[in-house]
Amino acid sequence: MDQAKGLRQIAQTDALARRKAAMASPKKKFPRVIAVTSGKGGVGKTNIVGNLAVAMSQKGKRVVIIDADVGLANIDIVFNLRPEYNIRHVVSSEKSLDQVMIKTHHGIGIIPGGSGFADLTQLNEGEKLTLLSEFETLADKADIIFVDTGAGISSNVLYFNAASDECLVVATTEPTSITDAYALMKVMSQKYGYRHFKLLVNMADSEKDAKRVYASLSNALDKFLKNVVLEYTGYIPFDRQLQRAVQKRGLLLDEFPDATASKAVETIASKLLCDGDKNRADGNLTFFMNRVFQAAR
Repeated sequence: MDQAKGLRQIAQTDALARRKAAMASPKKKFPRVIAVTSGKGGVGKTNIVGNLAVAMSQKGKRVVIIDADVGLANIDIVFNLRPEYNIRHVVSSEKSLDQVMIKTHHGIGIIPGGSGFADLTQLNEGEKLTLLSEFETLADKADIIFVDTGAGISSNVLYFNAASDECLVVATTEPTSITDAYALMKVMSQKYGYRHFKLLVNMADSEKDAKRVYASLSNALDKFLKNVVLEYTGYIPFDRQLQRAVQKRGLLLDEFPDATASKAVETIASKLLCDGDKNRADGNLTFFMNRVFQAAR
């Protein structure tokens, strides 16, 4: 037990040294951190994350996915992977982020969340420091980092959304999905002062239906919340090819690249990449993890 504690202390001291070295190094371009979230479960969020990651990877971007769906982590299932380790092992200093990260055949890095992972806000200062330092190592490994959050307005979902550079809300045309998406944005704006959201409508029958969802949410935000902007990112049509891909334990872009939904994903990926040309105030992984921990205070 004492030996394990000593190893953790050594690892945390090493993490501090690496953190100081990183802060002293010249400024460099940091990855964009995009949280993909939803007010309601079952809207296809994780599949969207996986396919967007593939689309961006095909466009030459280095992509990493952090599975932040605490307790129900499943991004590894979407990619048909079987991780041996997860972020739990990074926190405990048993493994480095490189040792935990799994690479797909696309070159996408996956950081498994681990089902039942304890709330990040319960970490002590040494563990926070370790995780901060490890996440900073991603600066040289990724252009885009997707944070696949859980659904709803639990503390963990809110923390990761508030900490990310951008928040992409996924909704469907179902009334409950629209209502829950509004509730999520309302809490984000009132509790964390979040003012800019992006909307992706999934499984819509037509763009007209998707824009009806956007109009409904945008009008509600304008009426009840001040200075909150909702940007329409696009929609993915209902496509039975997606179900076929899931049954084959594959991703839509891999299994059916010419499907209508695949083309829609590629269009949305291109739009998100174009948006990346805009300046971001806190494009830094240090800020990302710091904001996660500060949000709990």
